[in-house]
Amino acid sequence: MDGLTLLTLGLSLLALAVAVAGVFLYASGRAQRRALLERLAGPAPGPSDTVPLTALAAGQAAPHASGRQRRFQGLDRRLRGTALGQRLALKLRATGMDLTVGEYAAAVLGAMAVLWLVGAVVLAPFFGPVCALLALWGGSAFLDWQRARRTERFISQLPELARLIANGTAAGLALRTALSMAAEEMDDPAGAELSLVSSQLAVGRSLEEALDELGQRLPSRELHVLVTTLILANRAGGTIVSSLRNLTDTLEERKETRREVRTMLAEINATAVTVPLLGLGALLMINATSPGALGRVTGSTGGQIAIIVSLALYVIGFFVVRRFGRIDV
Repeated sequence: MDGLTLLTLGLSLLALAVAVAGVFLYASGRAQRRALLERLAGPAPGPSDTVPLTALAAGQAAPHASGRQRRFQGLDRRLRGTALGQRLALKLRATGMDLTVGEYAAAVLGAMAVLWLVGAVVLAPFFGPVCALLALWGGSAFLDWQRARRTERFISQLPELARLIANGTAAGLALRTALSMAAEEMDDPAGAELSLVSSQLAVGRSLEEALDELGQRLPSRELHVLVTTLILANRAGGTIVSSLRNLTDTLEERKETRREVRTMLAEINATAVTVPLLGLGALLMINATSPGALGRVTGSTGGQIAIIVSLALYVIGFFVVRRFGRIDV
């Protein structure tokens, strides 16, 4: 028996040593491949260098622009060839986050797996798929929140943007030059978005196409009015300076109005989030006071139907309250 134990221990140590050597060889091979690809591609572009023309034509940021090694490139290539992947790429671009479609999809799938396991272990096996669906919805909701947050920041910069364009055109600059000047003067997100518009104009896209795509990335009434004003002025000419200065005053007033409305609706939005959290807390309390209660409830068809109906009512209540607290200004 002692000899068998020693043999097992020796084989285990040998397998561990082979596994460690394999990991080191794999890492070394990846490093050599990455170095070879970098030599073939040439030096990495700096902040002032131009990005690939195909990326600019698609309205995307250049890959590896941040110098960070991208993960899940195979998944990213497969997803970008689909309509869903293209919509995700546009939404990720609008959020301003340094993520590829593949990285986002891998993160969401990982969150779904983790929440499935947590829901099945902490609550009951029935709640595993429910938690996974919640993770999938949460990933989309997080992108929408980031996009709305960035859009709000962009809207708050619109009065200053209109003022800079008006001053540039009043000084005799062309509209494209005024946009480039505004991109250099303003902070993110307006600076980054206008830099992308200027880069698209530099590679031959029309002003109308570039501005329309900007409006699609950051949809808002204020930006739509500004884009329409610039496009009409570019087509027919006219008194663009006075139009932009009048628009600047209007945007300042709308900025203050939006801030007041958002403050008044803060309590409603907090209620929409608090009520579902209270339901989750009730489930955790029931399972803590009576271990296995949720498992017994969801073990029957009637219990599963009751849980599904209650979850549906919570979801409906969440969206109804959010709809009551949504006022378009």
